[in-house]
Amino acid sequence: MHLFPSRLAALSLLATLALSTACQRSAYVAKPQLAPVTSQPVSSALPDDATALATIAPYQQRVTDQMAMVLGTAPVAITKNSGESPLANFVADLQRTRASREMGTPIDLGVMTNGGLRAPLPAGPITMGSVFELMPFENELVVLDASGTVVQQFFDYAARVKMAVSGATYTATPDGKATAILINGQLFNPAQDRLYTIAISDYLAGGGDQLTFFKTIKPRDTGVLLRTAIVEQIQELNKQGKPVEARIENRVKF
Repeated sequence: MHLFPSRLAALSLLATLALSTACQRSAYVAKPQLAPVTSQPVSSALPDDATALATIAPYQQRVTDQMAMVLGTAPVAITKNSGESPLANFVADLQRTRASREMGTPIDLGVMTNGGLRAPLPAGPITMGSVFELMPFENELVVLDASGTVVQQFFDYAARVKMAVSGATYTATPDGKATAILINGQLFNPAQDRLYTIAISDYLAGGGDQLTFFKTIKPRDTGVLLRTAIVEQIQELNKQGKPVEARIENRVKF
């Protein structure tokens, strides 16, 4: 009397296992169904979309008008080149001047590498578009407070590429070392217990262009975009009736 339920349960279990094994004899293979190709080549042969053009037109005109706005005038083109560069001198100087105004205190040095400047300022009218070509990045002007040791590292870096520094002169030795460094006319001593203020872009302050020795220093923000500082310096010169000029001044000696 007690065996029947047990045998029935056993038979049910065997049947379930058999069916389960039978269902797993072959793996399920997905058959992807790809949508038909709807893309089309994009070229000048593709007709303009009238609605899109109408939407874009007023914004495009506004940008065109802004980029054509004349800020000042340069008697000759202000260019960059290897070593000391008129363009880098111009930008490094205005960085130092603007940072000093924003911070309310004199700034010792201004730093701009040639790699950070993407186009020369042309001879004749300088437009807003010219400055955007020169400085297409949203870099901010910041100030670093650097020890004498870090400043020496920076000048040795500058000596290897013969780079000028606003607010200083130095001699570059054949083996790429900086000697006879004068900062604002005073002989630099890396062992002196003081900090030197440096006006620089946030990109370079973060170690860009291999200025890795600056990365450990927390920058002080000015809240001014470097491009804005350039624009406003040119506008100020124009307001004073002065041309935009820069030149090589032998800030680096050999």
